Amino acid sequence: MKKGVDKKNRILVLGASGFLGEAIYKELCSYFRTFGTYRTDNYTFDKNQHYFQYNVEEDDIFEILEAVKPTVIVSALRGNFSAQVIAHAHITEYLVANNARLIFLSSANVFDAYSKFPSYELDKTLSHSMYGHFKIKIENMLLRLPKRLVTIIRLPMVFGAQSPRIKEIKAFLKEGLPIEVFPNLIMNVTTDSKVTQQIHYIINRNKTGIYHLGSNDLVHHDDFIKEITAQLGALKPSFKNVYTTNDDRYLAVMSKENKLPKHLQLESSDLLKELEV
Repeated sequence: MKKGVDKKNRILVLGASGFLGEAIYKELCSYFRTFGTYRTDNYTFDKNQHYFQYNVEEDDIFEILEAVKPTVIVSALRGNFSAQVIAHAHITEYLVANNARLIFLSSANVFDAYSKFPSYELDKTLSHSMYGHFKIKIENMLLRLPKRLVTIIRLPMVFGAQSPRIKEIKAFLKEGLPIEVFPNLIMNVTTDSKVTQQIHYIINRNKTGIYHLGSNDLVHHDDFIKEITAQLGALKPSFKNVYTTNDDRYLAVMSKENKLPKHLQLESSDLLKELEV
């Protein structure tokens, strides 16, 4: 056992082989007894005693919960929506029976039907997308539980040096392909490194409720992607404008009720600094 490891909490990160899940696992594993799940056969995970193979479509989450007995579960799962709903229903039973806590990673998409304004923590959710609908379904299930058991984290677009979004942009630049931008989309953003610090703080301070963990400022999608390509050193990138509507539409999660301390907040420019070539 490492010195200084918090023995009170056993943490299970569901989806710890995904981009964000793995970043969360790496942030927490030096401080807590941390376990993770991964989906597909992977030698490095197979031989790590702290990783359990779990396929949300085929496996029963109860077996892993019984084996790990987590006090805190962080859900960064991806995969089949209806299978995830069932898994989270089982998780809620575990939370109540064991007085454990769940930190559920939700999305700005729970508000994608409201396009005229940014969204705040207590705003009513409404979505036109399958993805948003599915996140709302799980959120509603969790909001019926005692408040002390649940933290819902709504995230905007997540970038980071190793993020799928940045990797895709780099690949498009390399191939000379046009990068899709949405000129009418106003959003806020975050980075994997900031989200992992924020989650660490939320666990340490036993914070529950709904958190909107996006940048304090808003950006236009096209301007921001252009700034990213400039940061990556692209000389003549090409862009393809995609107009889903003639009006500006917002997809931004701003915080009003549950603000984190200053050092855990970010501006979109912080993200660009992380990407400096």
